[in-house]
Amino acid sequence: MKEKRCGIVFALALAGWCILPMPARPQSSNIDQESAQYADEGQRALAEGHFDAAQAAFEKLAKLNPGIAEVHATLAAIEFKEREYNSALHQAELAQKLKPGLPRLDSLIGLSLSELGRFAEALPQLETGFKDPSDAEVRRECGLQLMQAYTNLGRNSDAVETALELNRLYPDDPEVLYSTGRIYGNYAYIIMERLHDKDPGSIWMLQAQGEANEAAKDYPAAITAFNHVLLLDPKRPGIHYRLGRIYLDRFRDSQKPEDRDAAMREFAAELQIDPNNGNAAYELANMQIDLGDLNKARGLLEGVVQRYPDFEEALVALGRVDLENHDAAEAVTMLKRATKLRPDDDVAWYRLALAQRAVGNPEGQRQALAMFQKVHRIIPVTLQSPTAGEQVTPQKLDSGAKP
Repeated sequence: MKEKRCGIVFALALAGWCILPMPARPQSSNIDQESAQYADEGQRALAEGHFDAAQAAFEKLAKLNPGIAEVHATLAAIEFKEREYNSALHQAELAQKLKPGLPRLDSLIGLSLSELGRFAEALPQLETGFKDPSDAEVRRECGLQLMQAYTNLGRNSDAVETALELNRLYPDDPEVLYSTGRIYGNYAYIIMERLHDKDPGSIWMLQAQGEANEAAKDYPAAITAFNHVLLLDPKRPGIHYRLGRIYLDRFRDSQKPEDRDAAMREFAAELQIDPNNGNAAYELANMQIDLGDLNKARGLLEGVVQRYPDFEEALVALGRVDLENHDAAEAVTMLKRATKLRPDDDVAWYRLALAQRAVGNPEGQRQALAMFQKVHRIIPVTLQSPTAGEQVTPQKLDSGAKP
C-alpha cells in the first residue's frame, strides 16, 4: 500500500510563486473591493501559516474571479498541503487551462495524481519535474513521489535509479535518506525472491539463507546453511569467516568456551583458504588478546595493517597490544594513524591519551583526552559503526575508562 506523504514546503513555495498581483482595475464595485479584501486576507493567512483561513479566503476569491489562473493555482497549492488532493488536482488543471505557462503547475498536477494513486498518469509530470534543476524543492518532492510511483507500477529498477540520484542531490536530507533506504531494502528483497524462485537449492541461495538467519540471530539455522555451502564447495572464501562470526556472537551470549573455541577454529580455517582475509585475522587477533596471547595477536595484526594500512580498527587493536607490551612510542604511532582515519573513534582517542601519558607527553595526553571527551559526548555508542566493508567487531573502551 502506498504511504501518504505531504510536501508542505513545496506547497507553500508554490503558493508563493502563484500569488501574483491582481489585475489593476478601478475599484468601482463591491466585487472589486471584496476581491482585494479576500486576496489580502488569503496572502496574510498564508504568511502566518493559517491554511484553513487562507483556503477559505481564496475559495471566495475564486468564485468572484473564476478567470484568474493565479487564484486557482494558489488554491490548488493550499489544498495539496491540506491533503485535499482531488480538489487540488481540479484547481491546478483549471489554472493550467486558463494560463498554460504558469510555473510549476505540471509538477503539482503530477504530485496530486500520485497521491491519488493514479501513478501511470502522474509519471510524465513527475519525471519532468525531477529533471528540472531550476528549483531544488520542487525537484526533491517530484523525486520522492517518483520513487513511490515507480515502485507501485512494478518498475523497481527505475525506483532504485531515482533513489541513487536523490541521494546524490540531497545527501544529508533525512527524509530522502529514509525513503531511499526503504527503496533499496525493497529491491534487495525482490532480488532474493527472484533467486529463490530461479534456483532454490543453489549455493547462492544457501549463502543468502545463512546470512538472513545470522541477521535474525537464528544461529543453528545459520550454521546449518553455511555448513551446507561448505559441503558443496569446501574452499569457498568467506564462509568459515561467517561461521566464526556466528560462533563468536553465540559465545558473547552464552559464554560457553566451546563456542569461543569453534569461532577461533573457523577464523583460522578461513585464513587457510584466504590468507588475505584481514577481517578473519583481525577477529582471531582480538580473541588472542582476550586470552592474553599478545605475541600471536601482534603477529596477526601486523600482517593485517601491512596489507590494509587503512584498517582503522586493526590499528586501534595494535595500539592496545603495544600499550600492554609497554611499547608506548609504537602505540602513539598506531593510534595517531587511527585518529586521522576516523576522527570520531572515541576508543582510539582514549588509548592515544594513555599512550601519550606513557611516553611523558602531557600536552599530547591533554589534547587526546579532550578529543575523547568531545567525541564520546557527541556521538552515542549505538551510532558508531565499525570499519566499512564486511562488519567486524569494533574496539571497545577499556575497563575503567572515564569520559
